[in-house]
Amino acid sequence: METEENNQNVNHVMASSGATGSISVLLHPLVVMNISEHWTRVRAQEGKAQQVIGALIGKQKGRSLEIMNSFELVFTVIENVVIDRDYYNTKEEQFKQVFSDMDFLGWYTTGDSPNESDIHVHKQICEINESPVILKLNPFTRNADLPVTMYESVIDLVNGEATMLFVELTYTLATEEAERIGVDHVARMASGDSAESSQVAEQLQAQHNAVKMLANRVRLILEYIRAMERGEVPKSHEVLREAKSLTHRLPVLNSEIFQEEYYTQYNDVLLQTYLASITKACHDLHQFVTKFNILCDRQGIMGRRMRGLFF
Repeated sequence: METEENNQNVNHVMASSGATGSISVLLHPLVVMNISEHWTRVRAQEGKAQQVIGALIGKQKGRSLEIMNSFELVFTVIENVVIDRDYYNTKEEQFKQVFSDMDFLGWYTTGDSPNESDIHVHKQICEINESPVILKLNPFTRNADLPVTMYESVIDLVNGEATMLFVELTYTLATEEAERIGVDHVARMASGDSAESSQVAEQLQAQHNAVKMLANRVRLILEYIRAMERGEVPKSHEVLREAKSLTHRLPVLNSEIFQEEYYTQYNDVLLQTYLASITKACHDLHQFVTKFNILCDRQGIMGRRMRGLFF
């Protein structure tokens, strides 16, 4: 009975099967990762699965959309979901300062198929963008395919009345080099004793094992030579010649060339860390100044209102 009711609800908000989408969409994996992280974090904080809602931003050229990033939206549930427009305006202003070439293209949410609640939220989003798209991610699906579906809205006549309905869109994944590295790392990220690691972690682990093995063998040879000096083992000129040859192949760490290259690389790493710290401090300072300006503006408005009451 519940399945039949859900199917009827879906059919009530979906356009007829003959309707096709008129928009081509390029979807970046960063958006899917952001939505997944948003839903997982809310579930961990609240202790149960809850619906999340956010905004999609990117570039639009004619009827082609490239969804490149996203950010969260704050909403309240009274009878229906109500989007906090003040929070959206603040986040949009912040994103415009960093991504000035990106525009608001639609919104995302989690769940199975579209329903009446999605129609209600979509009408609010239409006040921001006349033709937004909606992305739905189903976190509970067990299919091998990507659990993401996209829709656009159309106005159709239902029982003689103009009604907003959804039409499913086809989308294509578009990735950049940095995104491919991130996706590969997430796909291979260790989640237990039997999980795999990313290619970068595997390469670093292989290098660590090789250096560790070399250090153990050098330590073994050194202990053998010391035992030979103490007379605990008989002297072997063949082993001494091999040890002498090995010392010539090992890197000489006390040379001036090595020290110069080492400190150059060390300073470069410290400089990158310092720049990252400066960037984070500038971001925190910018957020503080923005909140301070908002507070001053509100206090100024309240002061003018109070003066108007007395005068």
